[in-house]
Amino acid sequence: MGGDLLPHEKLEVWQVAKSLAKRIYEITARFSKEERFGLVDQMRRAGVSVMSNLAEGCGRTNARDQAHFSQIAFGSLLELDAQLQLALDLSFLTVSDYQEARQSLSSS
Repeated sequence: MGGDLLPHEKLEVWQVAKSLAKRIYEITARFSKEERFGLVDQMRRAGVSVMSNLAEGCGRTNARDQAHFSQIAFGSLLELDAQLQLALDLSFLTVSDYQEARQSLSSS
């Protein structure tokens, strides 16, 4: 990326959420092909939703709208945690990948 940063790019929480979304893509790329339209898509959408809603909220001009999008992002973060737990229980995910992702969740 070059030039000036957009407002959301300056937020540390958005930067962490972006890294988390990227990591979710990397982790889910190793899931079985039969999960492509199941848990993989759900996890990827939730990960992208966190960073997207933080960005959208940053573009809002009043605090109430900003808070609303932050709440949606937090809900997506919790959704992603539930999906990570299920992926771990189904052995789609290693314990170390789960712990790494979980650490990122608590940093967001």
